[in-house]
Order: sequence, then C-alpha cells, then structure tokens
Amino acid sequence: MQNLKGKVVAVTGASAGIGKAIAVKLAKNGVKVVLGARNIEQLQSIVDDIKNNKGDAIFVKIDVSKKEDLIHFVNAAVEKYGTLDVIINNAGVAQLSRIDELDVDGWEQMIDINIKGVLYGMAAAIPIFKQQQSGHIVNIISTSGIKIVPTQGIYAGTKNAVRTISEAFRQESGGNIRITGISPGVVKTDFANHIKNESMKTVIQQNMEHLAISPEAIADAVIYAISQPKDVEIGDIVIRPAKQN
Repeated sequence: MQNLKGKVVAVTGASAGIGKAIAVKLAKNGVKVVLGARNIEQLQSIVDDIKNNKGDAIFVKIDVSKKEDLIHFVNAAVEKYGTLDVIINNAGVAQLSRIDELDVDGWEQMIDINIKGVLYGMAAAIPIFKQQQSGHIVNIISTSGIKIVPTQGIYAGTKNAVRTISEAFRQESGGNIRITGISPGVVKTDFANHIKNESMKTVIQQNMEHLAISPEAIADAVIYAISQPKDVEIGDIVIRPAKQN
C-alpha cells in the first residue's frame, strides 16, 4: 500500500460497476484518480463522494471509441497532477447472441469499445510513459475469453484480442512500462443492462443474482498489481466466484 500513495491513475468506464469500485478504492488508498466515462452526472457524483472523504479526483467525459478523447483524458491527468502512473482500460460492452444471428452492429460496437478503446487508451498513455521511462497499463479482460461458450463468441474474441495484445506488449516493453491483464468472472454490476438480446439479458441478470462477486474484489486485484515494486510485474490475474464453472 505504501507504493500506492500519491500515484496518479486514470480509469476508463469509471461511472459504474468495476470502474467505479476501482476508482473509489484507489482514492481511499491515497491515489489521485482521473475518472473517465460518458455519464457526467454519475462521474460528478463519484468525484464529489471521493472529495468528501478527503480523496483527490477529477473526471473527464470520454467515449473510448474516439481516440482523441483518450488523448484528452491522459493529458488532463498530466495537466492536473503533473504525471500519469497508471492507465486502467476498463470500459467494455457485451452484446451476446449466436453468431448466425448476425448482430453485425453489436459486433462493431464490441470491436470499437473492447478492442479499439483499449488500444486508444494504450496509444494515449504510452508516449507519456516513454517520456517518464515508467508507467503501468492495466487491461480489464474477462473469463469469457478463457472458457468459450455459445452466444459469447464475438465478445470472447474481443477479450482474447486484448489478452494477445497485452502479452505482445509485455514482451516488447523492456520492463519500463509494465502491463497487467485482469480477467473477472461474474461480477455484480449493471453490465447486463446494455445487452440488447432480452433473453440473454435475463439469463445474465439471473446468473448475477445467484453467483456474482462484488466489484470491490476486482479493485483489490488492481491494487495488488499496481502496488508492486517497480521490478515486479503481475502479468495475468483471473478472479471469479468460487462456484463459477
């Protein structure tokens, strides 16, 4: 925890769920947090709560499918706090359906947010990290890419793309810029609310009620990864309910 205090961390998808839990828990541990998402009202409320609890945070309205938004996001962190230590690429979306149902719009949405959004976040932060000769990228992935099941093919594909990109970058980075992939299982969030397929939405929501773990568990994994000494890199963490298959 001593390695956390004073760090500057930017979190995408920070207005709810896992991203919110990460931001709040980091702030409680003395981290200066930059929250990014599309919902200004929710972001403002979270930042107000952090400040009321003697934390330090700002927010930036971003759409991770727009690369210029991510550049503005990391620049806002540097302008406010003078540096950026960690970027957490957490924003994601799932549209679950059989592949032969041809939800091409859903495919494109997942590719734009789950893959391009992560790449844009990395691309925005890497020049800063190179200049500093230090930095840490945390990509929130999913157990969906580890166990492949029907209706999650494209979603799992986008998550496995991030897994592959993360491992390639780890090998290329030379150690100055660390990278961690965290794959959550079923977590209690509003994740299912954005699924268009009503039958799949119902299944996921029921699954959450009976199985889901708290998003704070994922925040704890993030804290573990980014609080390590500079010569230690936590590569991959899989965290899921004990009863999840």
